[in-house]
Amino acid sequence: MNYEQASARCWAEIDLDLVEANYASARRICGPDVRIIPVMKANAYGLGAAALSRALAAKGAELFAVAELNEALELKRACGTNVLVLGMVAPCQMARAVAEGVVCTVYSADMARALDAAAAQVGKPARVHIKLDTGLHRLGFDWDRAGETLPGVFALENLRVEGLYTHLALRERAADEAQIARLRAVTDGLRAAGLDFGALHAADSIGMVRYPEYRFDAVRIGAWLYGVVPGGYPNENGECRVPARLVTRVVQLRRVAAGEYLGYDEDHPLARDAVIATLSAGYADGYPRLNSVGEVGIRGRRAPVAGLVCMDQMTVDVTAVPGVRPGDEVTLLGGGIGLDEVAGWAGTNRNDLLSRIGRRVPRVYLRGGEVEEIRMEVGGLC
Repeated sequence: MNYEQASARCWAEIDLDLVEANYASARRICGPDVRIIPVMKANAYGLGAAALSRALAAKGAELFAVAELNEALELKRACGTNVLVLGMVAPCQMARAVAEGVVCTVYSADMARALDAAAAQVGKPARVHIKLDTGLHRLGFDWDRAGETLPGVFALENLRVEGLYTHLALRERAADEAQIARLRAVTDGLRAAGLDFGALHAADSIGMVRYPEYRFDAVRIGAWLYGVVPGGYPNENGECRVPARLVTRVVQLRRVAAGEYLGYDEDHPLARDAVIATLSAGYADGYPRLNSVGEVGIRGRRAPVAGLVCMDQMTVDVTAVPGVRPGDEVTLLGGGIGLDEVAGWAGTNRNDLLSRIGRRVPRVYLRGGEVEEIRMEVGGLC
């Protein structure tokens, strides 16, 4: 697939230089003694895990994190790197995970025993990080019973413990500090018992900049890589920049009279005669299902979304934008259309916006402003 084909309808442009710059800025922030674990779950928040993991592995990333096993296997195929699964690995998947050298999160005694049995069957140690629940109340061993439960995990012959971690709720400082105190109580107890738990990590992108003292041995950064600046962080020097743009085309123009409705919208009759452009993208491509809310970028100006965004198409009012023609490029997200803005219009967060980008949207990877790679997940043109 060439660029003309990839950009025919709706596409995402990802600047690898900016992704790598975000990674490098995280390394500068954390210093040389803290490992950066790039989080590639949800297809690298919609931007393409295979291409991004290859780029970051070339920049020195040694351990990546994903949410589930198939994501881990994709990364191992892409660049042969170490991958930590942050979520569940089901019993039926454990033998494959062990055989492939995937690092599994162990979050309960039952899971630890099942993984140990799978590793014995495979004839290879299972690589694991232990997850501790210190107050987020999702996955993890209960911190206040860890002195009873965790020694049994270390005693399992076929598990190789390489790390221990928790996840901060990040609601407010006092609660986060309480979580860290619980984590430290557990790790102090393990050390006193002579148990080596490997790398300790607790901070994600927000924790990385909010709590320098809690970076420990590693930080897990997802949002930072993709230009999602933690709230309250000044970012004055542009240390973290959005590397992606979601783009589409004008398909058709028409004049629509005042009082008419657009598409499926039943609530927003046009207040005046308008020039309406139909765009070749919709909510299945990753744009939120807004209703006469929000703006897009076209010919250096902004045009308001008009009517209800459909699955495959949407309409915008270009009355005030001179010279619009079918085939014109339209920026939906990124570029001059900020993630914060679109998230506000949609009532969601910025990570959600990026990870919505649909599988039928070609990912066009740029380096030095030139196309380096194009990846397409559907169709016969790739």
